[in-house]
Amino acid sequence: QAPLLGLIRTEELLAARALDGAEQFFTRARDFGFSKTPEETLKIWDQNAILADVVWTIRRFRPDVIVTRFSPDDRHTHGHHTASAELAVLAFHAAADPHAFPEQLAWVKPWQAKRIVWNKGLFNAPPNVDLSGFVKMEVNGYDPALGLSYGELAAKSRSMHKSQGFGSAPAFGPEPEYFRVLAGAPIERSIFDGLDLSWARVRGAEKLATLLARARASFQLDHPEAAIPALVEAGAALDALPENPWKDEKRAELDQVIAGCAGLWVDAWASDHVAVPGGQLPVTVEALDRSGAKLTLREVRLLREGAPPEVIPVGKPLAPGVPFQLERALAVPAELPVSNPYWLALPPAPGHFTVPDQKLIGLPEAPAPLAVELVLAAGARNFVVRRPIVYKWTDPVAGERRRSIEILPPVTLAPEAPVVMFPDARARTLRVSVHASAGAVAGSVRASLPEGWRVEPASRPFSLAHAGEEQSFEFLVHPPAHLADAGAITGELRLEALTAESKNPISREVERVEYPHIPIQTVSPPAAVKLVRFELSGARGHIGYIPGAGDEVAAALRQVGYQVTPLGDEALAHQPLGGLSAIVVGVRAFNVNPKMPLYHQRLMDYVHAGGTLVVQYNTHNRISHIAGEIGPYPFSISQERVTDETAPVELAPDPILRAPNRITARDFEGWVQERGLYFADKWDSHYQAPLSLHDPGEPARRGALLIAHFGKGRFVYTGLAFFRQLPAGVAGAYRLFANLISHAP
Repeated sequence: QAPLLGLIRTEELLAARALDGAEQFFTRARDFGFSKTPEETLKIWDQNAILADVVWTIRRFRPDVIVTRFSPDDRHTHGHHTASAELAVLAFHAAADPHAFPEQLAWVKPWQAKRIVWNKGLFNAPPNVDLSGFVKMEVNGYDPALGLSYGELAAKSRSMHKSQGFGSAPAFGPEPEYFRVLAGAPIERSIFDGLDLSWARVRGAEKLATLLARARASFQLDHPEAAIPALVEAGAALDALPENPWKDEKRAELDQVIAGCAGLWVDAWASDHVAVPGGQLPVTVEALDRSGAKLTLREVRLLREGAPPEVIPVGKPLAPGVPFQLERALAVPAELPVSNPYWLALPPAPGHFTVPDQKLIGLPEAPAPLAVELVLAAGARNFVVRRPIVYKWTDPVAGERRRSIEILPPVTLAPEAPVVMFPDARARTLRVSVHASAGAVAGSVRASLPEGWRVEPASRPFSLAHAGEEQSFEFLVHPPAHLADAGAITGELRLEALTAESKNPISREVERVEYPHIPIQTVSPPAAVKLVRFELSGARGHIGYIPGAGDEVAAALRQVGYQVTPLGDEALAHQPLGGLSAIVVGVRAFNVNPKMPLYHQRLMDYVHAGGTLVVQYNTHNRISHIAGEIGPYPFSISQERVTDETAPVELAPDPILRAPNRITARDFEGWVQERGLYFADKWDSHYQAPLSLHDPGEPARRGALLIAHFGKGRFVYTGLAFFRQLPAGVAGAYRLFANLISHAP
């Protein structure tokens, strides 16, 4: 969720690029959820800030052709999609204008691409779609070097987007795509019309082109090292060229080709996956000449962010087939920042991440803070091979695995919950764990609170004997006794660890994202807990919870006093349900559990006998089908949603809004991301729809909440985004949800 999902999608994009060979860039824009219009998107993002990022990327990458997948005029897709195309067209012009974002010119120069084109998608297009004005290009060619068609390669690449369910089958045979120029030079046959893709475009490169042709001619598949002498000559010709936008990039590529032809293997790994600033990390560097090419290792450089490199002279030839190995205890700089994606290191603005270093903008990841460089010589040419220092281990199933080195403080803190709700004036217990990062450490943990709150005890001592050891203890948090009005009081509890060795208090958590298809990701946010004091009536009872797609509503309900029992397939099929005061169905449970239709009659019998059943949102589309009915009477689920989390909500005089909590417009203040999604659009007359809400410029939507009495009980369907509001500590959402699950009259 939120930035953690952003980490997953970032790594999935990089996994896709590792297959298809493209480069991946990013703006600072935040994916803030579904947006209906590009106007809303650009307002939230801050159009000028994100336009600057796109211009920066164009100036750095210097494309000849820019392709948008979406039309800048489309108002029927995600607002983020249309906004991306609008920004691309604006950036096409602005990147060439020296008066646009002139602060960037300290690092880059203006760049004018030849054209920008729209690649029209034909997914779900009608058979008679008008393609006049578009140029048709066949894109599914066959690459004999890869042994793949581009449709096969694209399917492998797209299938890395596993968190979005984007697995694709390969395409064989003709696969035409259609393009229309949005700005720049016209096209007749191809988006590459009029482009010189040879070295002739670079002044003075005639000799270089000849030498590269000679290198290609001398390349032998079973003896690639035979091409190295010609590549070395080409490198000298490249170095002699006047400065031009291609020079540095092509020099790095040439060095990679030389290393590849030499069969050079270079690796660097540490003895542990955690490093503590100011400590030491044992590191091994290894190099192997596997082809018999004549390579000399001149020096090894141990690179440390924020500190001078440690240079180790070698000056010896690499013996073919004999590994060179160097072991060193690397001194980790005391001021090295803790591990965090660079775009999460500082608090974000409402619509985009905060990145003060211009040179980082656009990168998927910051360079590894600990790395090695090997300076080698092939004939008269020196070249550099850089590797990040990683930790590697052997998994008995997956084989060798790797992860980045985590830079962590001596201890990290882990509060039991990110939000603690106080539905009355009673104190609540907060359990906290302290974890040793890399060795023995002792000290104390304290909690600082805002005015009006207090904690017992003031601090807790800890003593940890070795890396990985953990100690847990409890704090008793007392909220303000009284609320000044009917609203809520929020605050932040900050946890801090003090040790004899640390100059400043340590206040860091560690969160890790781990899936088999991406590298392990580490985030180190501040160790803080949101506190919410509010008044809640009716939060009692034994609730059954049918798990959905990973929502956290059950844990949120436990926080405010409900006894919550998960209901799996066995319980739903066989166990008595009558002892439960309510049953709540998790988000998208009907989409992810194919057995839900089998339990429909048992659930309806439960309601008819006097129970309350609350079903949270489900989807009904091409990839998420709902088989059968959900409620006691028919209703249909639409794609309707209200994305403006501040949209006014009109309340009808329904009993469910009066007790046990009187719900007013104030209870819809402070909602996050959206009001709701996948509302009902048609329903039987037995249902009541007491809420009306809509996004700006749209008609009223009444399907966010449906209520029907059935027998002695009550059925509720809601598209309101409780799955976001309750974990975020939105007091009004708790009050409304308590009314929904209160016992039916």
